[in-house]
Amino acid sequence: GQRALRRSWSELLAGRVKRQKFNPERGQKLKEAAMHLLRSRQNLDDLMLEVEGPQCKKLCLSKFIDCDSSEAYTNPSNSLIGSALQDQASRLGVPVGILSARMAASSVGEICKATGLSSSTVLLSPEQRKKLSSLIEIAQYLLANSMFCRLSFCQELWKVQNCLVLEAVWRLHTQNIVSLRELLERHSDTQALVAWLCRSLGRLCEQKDGPSPSADVARAVLADFVRIFVLRGFQENSDLKRNVEQEKLPQVAAAVLQSLLTASLEALAAGEQESAVPGPAQCWLSVFSGHTYCSAIATETLKKFFSHTLMQTLTHNPMLKVSDAIQMQREWTFARTSPLLTSLYRRLFSMLTPEELLGRLQEVLDMHEVNWRHVLSCVSTLVVCLPDVQQLIRGWVARLVARAFESFDSESLVPAFLIVRQAALEGPTMFPPYADWFKATFGSARGPHGRSKKALVFLFTFLSDLVPFEPPQYLKVHMLHPPLVPERLRPLLTDYITLARTRLADLKVSIEDMGLYEDLSLASGATEHGSQALQDVEKALEVFVHTGKIPVAVMEASVFRRPYYLSHFLPALLTPRVLPKTPDPRVAFIESLKRSRADKIPLSLYSDYRQACSTAEEEKPESVTPVEKAKPSCADGALGALKAALEGLRAAMADPVRHDVVSAHIAVISERLHATLNPSEDSIETPEIQLRVPAPELGRPEREAVDLLLTCFCQSLVAASSFAPPQRQGPWAVHFVRLLCGPALLPVVLTRLCQLLLHQGSCLSASHLVGLAALSVHLSESGPTLPHVDLGPPASAQGLSMPAFLDGLLPCRTGESLLFCVRFCTAAISYALCKSPSESCATAPGHFCPGLVKKFQFVVLRLFSEAREPPCLDVAGDLLWKPLCLSSTDWTRAALCLWRNRTFQELLKEKEFQLTYRDWLQLELGIQPEVDVLSDTERRDFHQWAIHQCYLPEPSATGGCGGDLEVACSILTEAVMDFCQSSQSFDHLENSDLVPGGRIVNRDILSRLQEMVAELELGWSGVARAHFLFGIFRSRLQALGDMSTVATNLQRQRELLLQKRILLSLPPTVLFASLKGQPATVDCNKFFDFVNSALRNFCSHGGALTHDITTHFFRGLLSTCLRSQDPTLLVDLTLATCQTECPIILTSALLWWPRLEPVLACQWRRHSQSSLPRALQQLAEARDLARSFLSLDTALPTPGPTWVSAAALHFAIQEALKEQGRRELKRLDFKQDKVLLFLLFFSVMGLVSAYLAPSETIDPPKMLDVCAEILKCLERRRVPWLALFQLTEMGAGPGQVLLRLASDQHIRLLPLAFFSLLPHLDPDALIREDAFLRVAVDMYLKLIQLFVAGEMSTLPTLVTQSQAYQDQDDPLGLISKARLFLLRSIPRCPERCFLNMTELLAAGKDLDPEVSAALQSRQRTLPDLDPDLHREPQLF
Repeated sequence: GQRALRRSWSELLAGRVKRQKFNPERGQKLKEAAMHLLRSRQNLDDLMLEVEGPQCKKLCLSKFIDCDSSEAYTNPSNSLIGSALQDQASRLGVPVGILSARMAASSVGEICKATGLSSSTVLLSPEQRKKLSSLIEIAQYLLANSMFCRLSFCQELWKVQNCLVLEAVWRLHTQNIVSLRELLERHSDTQALVAWLCRSLGRLCEQKDGPSPSADVARAVLADFVRIFVLRGFQENSDLKRNVEQEKLPQVAAAVLQSLLTASLEALAAGEQESAVPGPAQCWLSVFSGHTYCSAIATETLKKFFSHTLMQTLTHNPMLKVSDAIQMQREWTFARTSPLLTSLYRRLFSMLTPEELLGRLQEVLDMHEVNWRHVLSCVSTLVVCLPDVQQLIRGWVARLVARAFESFDSESLVPAFLIVRQAALEGPTMFPPYADWFKATFGSARGPHGRSKKALVFLFTFLSDLVPFEPPQYLKVHMLHPPLVPERLRPLLTDYITLARTRLADLKVSIEDMGLYEDLSLASGATEHGSQALQDVEKALEVFVHTGKIPVAVMEASVFRRPYYLSHFLPALLTPRVLPKTPDPRVAFIESLKRSRADKIPLSLYSDYRQACSTAEEEKPESVTPVEKAKPSCADGALGALKAALEGLRAAMADPVRHDVVSAHIAVISERLHATLNPSEDSIETPEIQLRVPAPELGRPEREAVDLLLTCFCQSLVAASSFAPPQRQGPWAVHFVRLLCGPALLPVVLTRLCQLLLHQGSCLSASHLVGLAALSVHLSESGPTLPHVDLGPPASAQGLSMPAFLDGLLPCRTGESLLFCVRFCTAAISYALCKSPSESCATAPGHFCPGLVKKFQFVVLRLFSEAREPPCLDVAGDLLWKPLCLSSTDWTRAALCLWRNRTFQELLKEKEFQLTYRDWLQLELGIQPEVDVLSDTERRDFHQWAIHQCYLPEPSATGGCGGDLEVACSILTEAVMDFCQSSQSFDHLENSDLVPGGRIVNRDILSRLQEMVAELELGWSGVARAHFLFGIFRSRLQALGDMSTVATNLQRQRELLLQKRILLSLPPTVLFASLKGQPATVDCNKFFDFVNSALRNFCSHGGALTHDITTHFFRGLLSTCLRSQDPTLLVDLTLATCQTECPIILTSALLWWPRLEPVLACQWRRHSQSSLPRALQQLAEARDLARSFLSLDTALPTPGPTWVSAAALHFAIQEALKEQGRRELKRLDFKQDKVLLFLLFFSVMGLVSAYLAPSETIDPPKMLDVCAEILKCLERRRVPWLALFQLTEMGAGPGQVLLRLASDQHIRLLPLAFFSLLPHLDPDALIREDAFLRVAVDMYLKLIQLFVAGEMSTLPTLVTQSQAYQDQDDPLGLISKARLFLLRSIPRCPERCFLNMTELLAAGKDLDPEVSAALQSRQRTLPDLDPDLHREPQLF
C-alpha cells in the first residue's frame, strides 16, 4: 500500500541527480537549503539513519563522555572525534560546526537529564560535572579547530531548557564555550527566559548557604550571573546599531534583578512578623556586597545599579500612610530594624557619597509613593553608619522646611518632620534631640513661620492635623517649647495648645507630671514618675553642685508645675536617710530650698522628713533600699544583652575597615548600654566632670558595664591589629570612643581609668595596656569637644583638659610607676604614629598628648643611659605595632626602637613636645628617692648630665638655659616652688611635714641648687650684682595680688613660708649681693626690701622675725664681711643701715640674742681674734641693761637708739612675765619719756599678738596689765601718747621706724587694742586731751571697718578681761561699748577737740550715722574756732 509507495531519502536525491545536470549555482542553493533544514526542528538522528540505513552505526558524542557505558570508547582522541564529525558532515552535506553544535547541545541535555535528581535542582552532581567536563574538553577542541558554531549551539541548547541545569550553563560560560550574554540573547521568549532565570536563581539561593559541599560553586554561579545582569542591565551603551537580541538582554537583566529583590523584600517583611527570614532572601540580599563585583564592573555602572535598587527598596509596597509613620516610626530605629535590611542599606551606601544618597532620597520622595518604613529606617541607618551625614541631613531638612513655607505645601513639611524625628531617635550622640531642632527652627522670629500670618496659620494647621496621630512626647515638645508667635496671633497658639492638651488627656498623659529633665525625644515609652523623679533629683543636685544655686528648672516647676513638684519631686528629694555629720550637697540643696522665698518646701513636709531621718538614725537600717535591691536583678538581663552585643563587635574586627558593619554594632551597643545604666537621657552636659581621684568609687552596675566596654575595646584593638595595622583599621575606634564620651558614660569611664592606671597599672596585661593606651590617644584627640575634669579639693578651681587629665594618670614617683609609664607611653605614642603615618607631625598635633610625649622622653633618658647619647636614627622608620600586642613584648627594646625612630625624633622638634628644662625639673622633683629605681650615685650622675650637659648649654629657644648658670638656678628655684605649691596633682601627699602644700621636695634637687648657687657666687666675686632670688620672690608675690580675702591671704602665707625655706636651704651669703666700692660696703637692700614688704607681715612675732631667718642673716653678714679688709667696720656700717632701712632685723637680734650670740661668736672667732664688732656688742649691752633694769631701782644709761632700748626692755618684760607671772613695773618712772613711749608701742603690739595667737604668746590679760602700767606712768608724767595710734611714715617722726617694726595686720588691729585699754584710763583726763576725740573717733571708725571686712572674725578669741568689759567676749559687743563711750564723751569734750574733724565726719556718716550726727550737732553749737590757737602739739 502506502508503505510500498514511499521511497528513501537517498533514492529521492539520486533520482534528482540523475534527472538534472550539474550546475554550481544550483549546488550552492542546495547547500543553503540543507542548512535551513538542519536548523529547523528536525531529528538529526532519524535523518542520519535514513541516509546510512539501519545497519549503519551513527556517530554519538555520548559514547565518548559516558565513562560508565559498556559501549564507551576508551581514551578517545579529540582529533579522531573531529575527523568523524567531518566525515559525517560531508556525507550529510552540512557544515561540521552546525553538526557538532547540535550534537553538543543534545549531549548537554542528556547529562542534565540524569536520573535520581530532583527536578528543582540547579547544581550538578559530581558525576554530571565529570561528564560535562569531558564534553567541554571536546567542544574546546572543536572551537579551536573551527568545527563548532556558537550560534547554533545557543539555539539548540534552549530547545532542552526544561531539563537544563543552571550550573551547566555557568560552566559553559566559564570554560569559554559560550558566554552568558550570547546564550541569553538567543532565547526567543523573553518572559519564559525571565521566569526560568528567577526560578533557577531562587533555587540556587536556597542551596548557597546550606551544608552542601557545592556551596562554593553556588556562590560563584550566583556572583557571575549577578555581574552579567548588572553589567548588561545598567551599563551605558553608546552603540546605536544594536540588534533586537542586544536590546532584549538589558530588559531581561533588569526584570530578573527586580523580581528577585521584590521577592526578598516580601520574604523579609513576612519573616519579621514570623521572627524568621527565609534563607533565599538572606542569600539574595548578600549579593549587594562590593566584593561580589570586584573590579569587573565600572564604578558608574555600580552606582546606577545601587541607586536603582535603593529606589526599588524605598518604593516597595507603599501601603503605610503618613499617619501610620507618625505613630510607628519609633519602632523603625536602627537597632529595631531587621539586620538584613540595615545590611542592605549599608551595602547600597558603600558606592554612593552622602550627598548622592540624600539626592536619591529627595528624588524618591518627590516622584514616587514610598514605603515610609523603609524610608525612615534608611534615614536611621544613614545617621548611624555615616557620621559625617548629620550636617547634611540638617541642611536637607532645612531646605524641605523652606520649600514647604514657600509654596505652603504640607507634602514637603511632612518628610521634614518625619526625617528629623527619626534621626533624633538614634540618640544625641548621633543627632540633636527633636526638641532642640524644633526650638531652633520655630522658636525665634527668624523662623520660616515668622514671615507672615499665612505662614503661621500654615504651621499651626499642619501641627493641628498631626495631633490625632502624635505620640505624647512630641506634643509635650510643642507645648513646652512653642513656636514664637506675635501677640496679636496668640489665639492660634492657644487653640493648638488646647487641642494638644485634649489629646494628652485622651492618652491619659499629664504634662504637669512630666519630669524636670525628661528627654522629650526618647524612643522609649513614658518613664514612670518614681524613676523620673529620682533622675530629676540627681540632675538637680548635679547642677546645684556646679553652680551653687537652685536650678532654674526646679524654681519654675515649683510655680508652674506644682502638682509634679509636690507629688513626685519633693518626695524623691526628701527620702528619709541617715544624715551625714558633714552636710553633703543634698543637705545643702534641701536647706537652700527651705530658705528660699515663697517656702519651696512646705513646713509640714520638711518636719516629717526630719522626723523620719531621726528615726532612721536611731534604727540604723541597712543601707540598701528595696529599690536598690531590685536593681541588680533588672540589670543582669540588660548586662547580658550588652555583653552579647560587645561580642558581636569583637567578631566584626576580622574586617575592621567595614565601617557600616562596625557602626551597626556600635548602635546596638549604645541601645543595650542605655538599658543597662538607665541614665536620665543623656545627662545634661556640664562644663566640668567631678571626680574623686584619691579614692575613685563606682557602683556595681556601672563598674561591670564599663569593664565590659573597656575590655571589648582592648580585645577588639588586639584582634583588629592581628589583621591590619592601625592606619588600615578604619574609624571603628573613633566611633567606639564617641560612644564612651556620652555625657552620662564619660564620668564612669574616667573614674574607671583612674582606678586602673593609678592603682592597678602594674597588674595590667599587655593587651589591656595597649588598649587603654590607644583609648587615651582617642580621648586626647576628642579633648576640645569634651568637658574639663574637676578633681575637687585640693585642686584649683579651674578644671583639667582631657589631655592634662590623662597625663596626670601617669605619675612618675617610684621605680614601679616609672616602668609602667614607659610601657604605657611607648604603646600610646606608637599607636598615634602608626595611626597617621602619612601626616607630618606639624599637621597632626592632635594625635599626640604632649604630656605623654614629654614623660616618655623623661623616663627613657632616666632609665636607659644609652638614650642619652645622640640617637642613631633608624633608616626604615616603620614602627612595628603588632608585637606590642603580644604578652611577651620586650618593652625596653620597644621603647628604644621608638626613641630612635626618625618620625618620633622629628616630632620632638615641635615646640609643644619638647621636654624643656622646666618640664624635666617638675618631673624629677616628683621622684621619691627612697623608692627610686636608680641608686643615689646613678641619680646624681643623671642630674649632673641633665643640668650641665643637656640643658645648661641648650639654647633657651629650645627649652634650655643658653649657657647662663643664673638662668638655670632661677628656673630650678621656680620649679621647686611651683612643685611645692602645686596641690593639683594625683600624687598629693597629705602628711608631708616639709611644706604647707603637702609635697616633699626632692633633697637631691635642692643639693643641685646649692651646688649651682655656690658656683654662681664664685663667679660674682668682686662684682656688684643683685641676687636673682629676690627678683623671683617679688614677682611671685605680685602675681598673687592683694590679700583681700582669707584664701589669698593664706596662699600668700604659704608662698612666703616656702620662700623663707628656700633661703634657709641656701648659703646665708645669698642674702647679700656683693662687696662694692672703696671702702667696701655690703649691699643687702634686696633682702631689706623683702623683709619690709613680705617677711615683716608673716614671719613677725610682735616686732621680731623668726629665729631661723634672723640667724641666717647674721651668719651671712659675718661671712660676707669677713672677706673684706676691715670686717668690724663693715659689720658696724651694715647694722647702722639697718636702724633706718630694716629696724626689725635689730629687734629680732634682741629677741633671739641668747641663742644667737654663741653662733656669731663662734663664727667670728674662727676668722678673727678680735672681739665682736661694736654694733653687735651694743645689742648685747642693751639686752643686759634691760634685764638689769627690772632688778634695780636706778635708771641706767641707754645705749644706741631709744627704740632699741625700748625693744630690749619689752622683751625682758615678756621673759619676766613668762618666768614669774604677774609683775609690778613701778621702776618705769626711772625711764626716759621716749623710752616709755616706744615701750608702750611694743607692748601694744604684744597685746595684739596675744589676741592673734593666745597660745603662742603671753596671755592677753597680762599684756593688758603691762600696757595699763605704762599708760599710767605716762599719765603721771603728763606725756602725750595718743599719737602712737596715728603713726605715719610722712615727716621725720618715729613712724618711719615703728611702722617697720610690726606687721600691717598688727597696725590695722590698733583700734582693738585702743578700746581694750580705755577702761584702764581716767575718762576725765582723756577728755581733756586735745587729740583724744579725733583719735577716738578715728579708732572707732576703723574698728567698724575691721568688723565689716570680717577681719575681726579671724581672731581666735577676743579677750577683754578688764572690769568694765568683763562680760564682753565678741567683736560686736566691743563695738557697742566703744560706741556708747563715744556718745557719752562727745558732749563733754572741750571745744578745741572739734578742730580738723571734717574728714572724719564725712567717713563716719556712712559707717555710723548716729555718732556722725552727734559730732555735727555738737560742732554746730560751738563758735568759730581759730585752728592756730588750738594746734595739736608735737609729741616727739
